[in-house]
Amino acid sequence: MTIEVGPPTPDAPWSVSLLAGKIKGWIDRLGTAWVEGEITQWSVSGGNVYGKLKDLEADATVSFSIWSSVRSKVPADLKQGDRVIAALKPNYWVKGGTLSMQVFEMRHVGLGDLLERLERLKRTLAAEGLFDPARKKPLPFLPHCIGLITGKDSDAEKDVLRNAQLRWPQVRFRTVHTAVQGDRSAAEVSAAIELLDADPEVDVIIVARGGGDFQNLLGFSDERLVRTAAAARTPIVSAIGHEADRPILDEVADLRASTPTDAAKRVVPDVVEELARVQQARSRLTLRLGAFVRSEFDRLQQLRSRPALANPAWLVDTRAEEVARAAARGREIVDRRLELAAHRVEALRSSLRALSPQSTLDRGYAIAQTADGAVLRDAAEAPSGSALTLTLARGAVTATAGERAARPGEDPASARSESAPAGRE
Repeated sequence: MTIEVGPPTPDAPWSVSLLAGKIKGWIDRLGTAWVEGEITQWSVSGGNVYGKLKDLEADATVSFSIWSSVRSKVPADLKQGDRVIAALKPNYWVKGGTLSMQVFEMRHVGLGDLLERLERLKRTLAAEGLFDPARKKPLPFLPHCIGLITGKDSDAEKDVLRNAQLRWPQVRFRTVHTAVQGDRSAAEVSAAIELLDADPEVDVIIVARGGGDFQNLLGFSDERLVRTAAAARTPIVSAIGHEADRPILDEVADLRASTPTDAAKRVVPDVVEELARVQQARSRLTLRLGAFVRSEFDRLQQLRSRPALANPAWLVDTRAEEVARAAARGREIVDRRLELAAHRVEALRSSLRALSPQSTLDRGYAIAQTADGAVLRDAAEAPSGSALTLTLARGAVTATAGERAARPGEDPASARSESAPAGRE
């Protein structure tokens, strides 16, 4: 016999067991319901499957369980991201006060709508070249200030800071805390990227999250967030820490790190390793410089051992005979030229002497000139009695013209008549 209980009041409250029993009764009356959704979590433990089913349009999720006795009846290839329909029966556990959805049947519907949208977005971004390795910016060797975008007091933040400071204690961070899952994550992370990208002191930006299921990582595949990261001038490192399902931010980022710890190691150089590299470089430089100096010293020794440098006078000695021969030949040529010139001068002197009037006078000849200084060339020009001047080899005398002597073959009487003074017969 069932005892009816009235509504609870402050004076007559229900017991916890009564409330739990009524809740279980209400839930049990719901029976089995077929629902459609997308699997966002699928994990197997002890032969049972525990997962989450997300609404295709609204932001609503329910957890479900598939017991081992039912698992053999569902498709074996079900996995995270699949779009399914499932027969769920709500089950309220009175002792623990928890509500669970027990799956009695589950079927494939097709590719999850969410994954399909992500695939379309990936294809669009890839066609625009945002995944092209050529556009990825190199990371600075030693960033002076690192921008960090992560959840507040998260393990990801602690991992990045701790590992970075262990590798290079002087490194500085500018941290921006944002939501890293849920509806607000995409907008907040986008705003944080724009804020740090505008800071001239920030050399590289790390977006870090410590992994999570597929649903929790959806914000890092948001189109606005992805395009903001692609447009940033500062290099961006994606450290979402999820290997199975890579968010689109991993494809657009300039560097993808597997975990936040890996991001710190790849962004910040290890001071111990760098000092060792510097020492190795110095050792190599010392060896190469020493080898170069030794090689040049040996080369200098070889040059010094050559005859031209070992005995510089050798060059002069080998050329001395040539110089002497050239000097002797020069003197010989000059002497010959002088001798020929002397002979020519002598010949010219002889010719000049032969043609000189003085030479003629020296042989006994004289020059006869009339009173007016004219040179007599013909005896007819000096009538008898004419005053004459005779120039001899040495000195001159005056004379008076007598009768002209007959020329060879000429009549003497004719000669006397020509030499008679004018007016005489």
